[in-house]
Amino acid sequence: MTLKQFFVGGMAALSLTLSSTVSAGVSPDLPYPKDAPTAEEIARQVYFVNHFFAVKDFSIERDGRTVITSILSRSKGSKAKVNTVERYLNNDYSDGVVRAKDLAIFRSGKLRGTGMLIVDYVDDDKSQSYSIWLPALRKIRRFTQPAHDDSWGGTDFTFGDVTLRKPHHENHELLGTESFEACLMAIELPEGKRSKYTKNLHPAACDHKGSEVYKLKSTTKYESWWYDHRISYVDTKTFADYRTEYFKDGKKIKIIDRDWTSMKLDDPRGLAWRYWYGVNLESGHETMANIPDAVVHWNSGKESSLWTENTLRKIKR
Repeated sequence: MTLKQFFVGGMAALSLTLSSTVSAGVSPDLPYPKDAPTAEEIARQVYFVNHFFAVKDFSIERDGRTVITSILSRSKGSKAKVNTVERYLNNDYSDGVVRAKDLAIFRSGKLRGTGMLIVDYVDDDKSQSYSIWLPALRKIRRFTQPAHDDSWGGTDFTFGDVTLRKPHHENHELLGTESFEACLMAIELPEGKRSKYTKNLHPAACDHKGSEVYKLKSTTKYESWWYDHRISYVDTKTFADYRTEYFKDGKKIKIIDRDWTSMKLDDPRGLAWRYWYGVNLESGHETMANIPDAVVHWNSGKESSLWTENTLRKIKR
């Protein structure tokens, strides 16, 4: 079994929660820019924010009865499929080898009891390692990283969107600054159609409307790629990327929106996601990762032993 085949079976949702693996080109020591940043510098700052480098550790874990991350995915007009995941990220490594470790555990759905540990390395030429606990077999399987353009089974994201794309994979151009005058999109379910896993869905966010943003154009370096370039709308103060639009042959084909909330740190880049939303504009298929505020924690000082294969082996189905 390849990692791609495994993810087609439903590991897409887990991958979304694991999007904070890191690059040798962007480290937790990246300083906040003193002067007006270049396009390349903006791309690096966006990477810093998305990978929670402002904190040593970051987790999404159950808080009382509050449901952890819910991953919803649905075709236009159909019922949403839902999985729930808890996630733990550790950025606090100084051995010069490991850059970050990311652990996720499914708590509901067909993949209940499945876990994954991803290790990312300082050496940019070294592939990430994936260790997956398969509860039906009571065994761990190890895989190399997937291809950037692999689509997560049934979702609107690629592995490049979520995990693998780094600033040096694209050429960046700053198109200027402007006011972001849109509300972010979200999956909306009527109250009567919500389950215990979707009762706390964040509504479409308008809090960022009116924020000054950089308009950043990023052109892929890969030939015959699924997109030619993408345009990101990046907050000029926090470097949060509110929206990314993907284009192919001059046509807009996909949108990813991200709603952010402040961790209230001294570093304005200390932000956490409230939700991700993605839509394929050609098919109408949409995906949303919903993260209730109560389940988000950071700098909790968890033991490093949490991020080991021993933790995977202890997962209860």
